Amino acid sequence: MAQSSEAPPAGTAGADGTHQLRRGSLGVFGIAFFVVSAAAPLTAMAGGAPTAIAFSNGAGVPAAYVLVVVMLLVFSVGYTAMARHHTSTGAFYSYISRGLRQQAGGAAAFLALLGYNAMQIGLYGLFGVAMSGFLADPVGVDVPWWVCSFTALAVIAVLGYRQVDLSLKVLAVLVVAEFVVVLVLDAAILAKGGTMATGAPISASPFGWDALTGLGGGALALAVLFNSAAFVGFEATTIYSEEARDPKRTVPRATYVAVLTIGVFYVFTTWLMVNAGGLDGVQKFISDLGPDPTVMLFAIGDAYVGTGFVQVMSLLFATSVFAALLAFHNAVARYLFALGREGLLPDTLGRTHAVHLSPHAGSVSQSALAALVVALFVLTDRDPVTQLFVWLTNLGTLAVLVLMAMASFAVVAFFRRHPDLDPNLGRTLVAPLVAGVALVAAVVFAYISFDDLIGPQGWLTWGLPLLVPVAAVLGVVAAGVLRGRDPQRYAEMGRHRDI
Repeated sequence: MAQSSEAPPAGTAGADGTHQLRRGSLGVFGIAFFVVSAAAPLTAMAGGAPTAIAFSNGAGVPAAYVLVVVMLLVFSVGYTAMARHHTSTGAFYSYISRGLRQQAGGAAAFLALLGYNAMQIGLYGLFGVAMSGFLADPVGVDVPWWVCSFTALAVIAVLGYRQVDLSLKVLAVLVVAEFVVVLVLDAAILAKGGTMATGAPISASPFGWDALTGLGGGALALAVLFNSAAFVGFEATTIYSEEARDPKRTVPRATYVAVLTIGVFYVFTTWLMVNAGGLDGVQKFISDLGPDPTVMLFAIGDAYVGTGFVQVMSLLFATSVFAALLAFHNAVARYLFALGREGLLPDTLGRTHAVHLSPHAGSVSQSALAALVVALFVLTDRDPVTQLFVWLTNLGTLAVLVLMAMASFAVVAFFRRHPDLDPNLGRTLVAPLVAGVALVAAVVFAYISFDDLIGPQGWLTWGLPLLVPVAAVLGVVAAGVLRGRDPQRYAEMGRHRDI
C-alpha cells in the first residue's frame, strides 16, 4: 500500500502500519554533505593518497583517481536510473532485492551491515590517534587515543539519536572547513611551485601514460583499490531517499554532485601533492619522512604555508574523521531501520523516534556495537591505526565493492523486467553492465591482494575477507527464515515506497 505524501504526526506509524523517517528534510546539497562527509576529503588526502603514492604507482596516483571517477560515474548512470523509479532507505539492499530477488537481497542486507559497520568502527582508531596527537601538540595535553575515541562515540550517539537535520548542521561546518584548508594548501603549491616550494614548474606529467602505468599493472591495480576506498560512502545518497525532498530528482542529482565534487577535489589535490613532493622521486620523498606515509601532507603544509597552518590542519584532520564517523553512523542506523521494518532483523529496529522521527533504535544498536569492538581492541592492546583502522576499513571497502557489483547487475535485471520504465538502453543495460564487470574485476583483485592492503597478518589475510561470503550466506539464511515465517513480508522485501 502506498504511503501518503504527507509526513505522519510525530510518533505515529504510516498508512501501511510502518514507521517513517522525517520526510522532506534533505535537499540535494544536504544529501551530498552526508556523502562527502563519509568520503572525508581531508582524511583521504592526508591518509589514503600518500599511502597510495607510497605503495602503488607513485606519481601516477592522480591519473588512477581519474580512472576511479570514470568507473563510479558509469556506475552512477544505472544506479540513478533506478533511483528515479525506486525509493527506499534500504538502498543497495532494496535495489538488489527488487532486481536479483529476495535471497540476493538478504545477502546484500548483511553485506551492507558488515561493510558500513566495519568502515565506521575502523575510523574510531584513526580519529583517536589524530585527536590525541592534536591535543599533545600543540595543546600539550596527553590523552590516550581511546579516550578520544569513546568521547567521539558518545557525541555521535547523541547526534544519531536525534533528527537528521541536526547531524547535517554539524557536518556542514566540518566539511566546509576541511575543504577550505586543503584548497589553501593547493593555492600555495600553485603559487610557489613544486618540489617543496623550490619554484619547480608545476607539471601535468602525472596524467601521462607512463605515470599511470607506473611500476606495472599490479601497482596500477593497487592504486585503483586504494583510491576506491576514498570514495566509499558516495553511493549512500539513496539511503536518504525517504527523507529527501522530491527524491526522484534529488537523489540522482546528489549522487552526481558528490562523485564530481569528491573526484575533482581528489584529482586536483593529489596532482599538486605529487608535484610538491617531486615528480621523479615522490616515493623516496615519502620514505625519507619515516614509516608513516600520512605525514606527507603535513610536511608539505609546513614547507608551503607554515607551522601554524599545520596545527590547524591537524585539528581539521581529526574533525574530518569525525565527520566521516557521523555520516557512516547515520547510514548504518538507516540500514538497520530498513531491515527491521522488513523483518530481516528484529521489528524493534524498524521503529522511529516519537519526536525526532529518527531511526533511534538502529542508532543505539550501532553505537553499542562500535563501543564493544573498540573496547576489545583497547583491552587486547591492538594498534589503533595499523590494526583497528586498516583492518576494518579495508574489509569494509571489499564488502562495499561486492555490493556495488551486485547492484549494477540488479539494475540490469530490474529494467529487463520493467522495460516500460526507461527505454534508454545506455542507462539501463550498457552502463550498469560495464560498471558491473569493472567492479567484479576490482573485487577479484582485492581478494588476491588483500595482504598488500593490510600487510602480512597471518591468518587474518584470508580470515578477514572470508567474512564477506559468511555475511552473504547469513543474509540468504535470514531471507529464508523470513519466507517461512512471514511470506507476505518476504514477497515485499525491498519494495518501492511512494513519497
